[in-house]
Amino acid sequence: MTDHGPQPVERELPTEEARDLISLVRELIEREIKPRAAEEEAAGRFPRELFTLLSESGLLGLVQPEEFGGGDQPYEVYLQVLEELAAARLTVGLGVSVHTLACHALARYGSKEQRAEHLPAMLGGGLLGAYCLSEPSSGSDAAALTTRATRDGDTWTLEGTKAWITHGGIADFYTVLARTGPERTRGISAFLVPAGTPGLSAAAPEHKMGMAGSPTAQIHLDGVRVPDARRIGEEGQGFAIALSALDAGRLGIAACAVGVAQAALDEALAYTAQRRQFGRPIADFQGLRFMLADMATQIEAGRALYLAAARLRDAGRPFSKQAAMAKLFCTDAAMRITTDAVQLLGGYGYTVDFPVERYMREAKVLQIVEGTNQIQRVVIARALAGPETG
Repeated sequence: MTDHGPQPVERELPTEEARDLISLVRELIEREIKPRAAEEEAAGRFPRELFTLLSESGLLGLVQPEEFGGGDQPYEVYLQVLEELAAARLTVGLGVSVHTLACHALARYGSKEQRAEHLPAMLGGGLLGAYCLSEPSSGSDAAALTTRATRDGDTWTLEGTKAWITHGGIADFYTVLARTGPERTRGISAFLVPAGTPGLSAAAPEHKMGMAGSPTAQIHLDGVRVPDARRIGEEGQGFAIALSALDAGRLGIAACAVGVAQAALDEALAYTAQRRQFGRPIADFQGLRFMLADMATQIEAGRALYLAAARLRDAGRPFSKQAAMAKLFCTDAAMRITTDAVQLLGGYGYTVDFPVERYMREAKVLQIVEGTNQIQRVVIARALAGPETG
């Protein structure tokens, strides 16, 4: 058998600029991310200095307008950058996706004055963002949130607790969804809250089965006063803003899932090519070859699905159903593929000496964040058959 190993992904990119961007990202990954990924994840260390470098390199604002310091790249390109980053280290890929999610409300719904004041620092000034929608008792039913914002003249006072916040406690700004009226979905507004605002605090990070390097924490808002100039969009528009952000964010999770799956396949290919049993490489055995073929096919299908949804978004067409499909398929596939990678490495796959056990633990969370995969099925079914009548 010819000794085939993992190869770089052959990408369909729309411009020469995009091809140069992917080359830049791959160089940065080899130099700054891969050499320390396993060690830093094991130590639970968040690479804040790396995110500063990503910001300075323009990688935290790829999809935002150039006039505010963004890269004006289509989602088709941005998501492939995310995939590359997540394949190297999910803490980084997911962190970029969450930061983009935190910037989405201001970039799309903020006034020209708000965007001019805040976006340049958020995109290229070394800042890191967090997105605060979920609460201890409000996850899949996001409209049930109870964090409240009460207006007094030109100032709002925020009270409540947000849960499962990626970058909680280390972010420089928080996009916070809070209730400003009694209506279930039309009584929610969005606010941009700087870290360090009196009354804003973070609980201790959650102890998670994976992604130890990415802090996830509750955020407490105890009398946090925010000027009305930091309300994003119209009063009561927050839930629509949140849904718009989630549609885009689900594509980010899909791309990250494909990245993790690709990394697992690459490890499995490298291992099965060099591991010998019965006098030949184990990649010669048909049962294992078929597993590798199935893994690769799922990855290609997932990549095609998220790119098709991204191209709809870039064309200004509806893409909510396709985003849910991409998130559902890609994250379920990542769970299967990382599990198979552990199996292909046998006992070695179950040890921390090889990264596939980490990939398997990390893949699980991707089936949960940005709406569980059960919620994705609800979104898809409603698009197909209409809302439930019961």
